[in-house]
Amino acid sequence: LFIMLLSVRILGTDPRTGTTLSLAIDFLLLLSVAFCALGEPHHQLREFAHLPVVPWVIVFLGFSCCSLLWSGTASMATSTAYWCGMAADVAIVVMLIQTEPPASATNPLMEGYVWGACVVAVIAWLMPAQSDLRLGDEELLGANQIGYLCGFAFFIAQFLMREKNGKFNYQALLLAITLLRSLSKTTIVAFLVSEGFLLIMDRSISRKNKILAALATAGVVVALWGLLSSYYDMYTSTGNQSSTLTGRIGIWAYLLAEALQQPWIGHGFDSVWRVVPPFGPDQFEAAHAHNELLQQFYAYGVVGVCMFIGIYGSFYRHIRRLAVGPLRTFLFAFLLFILVRGIADTERFDLSLPMWAIVMFSLLIKQARTRQAEFPGPATAESLP
Repeated sequence: LFIMLLSVRILGTDPRTGTTLSLAIDFLLLLSVAFCALGEPHHQLREFAHLPVVPWVIVFLGFSCCSLLWSGTASMATSTAYWCGMAADVAIVVMLIQTEPPASATNPLMEGYVWGACVVAVIAWLMPAQSDLRLGDEELLGANQIGYLCGFAFFIAQFLMREKNGKFNYQALLLAITLLRSLSKTTIVAFLVSEGFLLIMDRSISRKNKILAALATAGVVVALWGLLSSYYDMYTSTGNQSSTLTGRIGIWAYLLAEALQQPWIGHGFDSVWRVVPPFGPDQFEAAHAHNELLQQFYAYGVVGVCMFIGIYGSFYRHIRRLAVGPLRTFLFAFLLFILVRGIADTERFDLSLPMWAIVMFSLLIKQARTRQAEFPGPATAESLP
């Protein structure tokens, strides 16, 4: 997330060079993993195709690639490179899982993600705040990107701790505080809703721990109350800016009208940034539709809506097949976090639940179902829809 920003601000490169460096590192990692994957794999590629949701990943990657043929992107070469970066992330995860037993591949991958997010969080704290008091850089990196990274990494840290794969209490605390400090409103709301759901529905969490979690949240809010109050005053006094809810509704209306012009296959991959005109008196340049379903409809038309429903619907059904218990509840909370965040924010290329994460969690859920089938535990009173 920070490679392009650090390249520009520290090395003095232009943003395009910083983006090239970021993608080059991604492709170098892909080559390194491919070299390590030489030899007899633990899993054949066809095994991945039988995992729930993974066929939808293949469809999404394939259709988004084909959409480059009709995309109204500002730069075909740049958009192609971005698509290759998204596909490379999926390929890296698949090859890691191929070369190692599942736990040996996924646990270090998630641990690395958490530590990487912590590094980003520390750098974000060290940077000067934006003019609206939020974390990030005015030109190169928004607070919403930082906030979502921290929230997503918090859930991964929580998953590792619940599965007894390490202690990440301090890392999770840093990520949660950084999420609140980012002032990324949509992600904060999604985080509070999903964690509230988890605390209410998960019977395995003791009442003492639930109270401690609530007190810790209240303590962090009190500690940052002055900042939150100042940001609220600034936010409400500049309500006509495109970054507010009022301005976001204008973005939704414009992109919906444009999407209806090409309703079947959409405008193609990366067809918003520097393509749609700036919004509002502050000339805000939208990188995406700020709504996940609308983004898929605008980019891929009715096909995008079907892919959106297929991916999240399959992931929901995959979770639902787990035996009733703490893991099932946690994964429902995780999915809730992603869907609520997608109401008012999304990603420029990928879904809020990125393709590489879908592959990883599909395998983890399959493993959990296998363990539950081999060692069925006593039923609990917990129930979910």
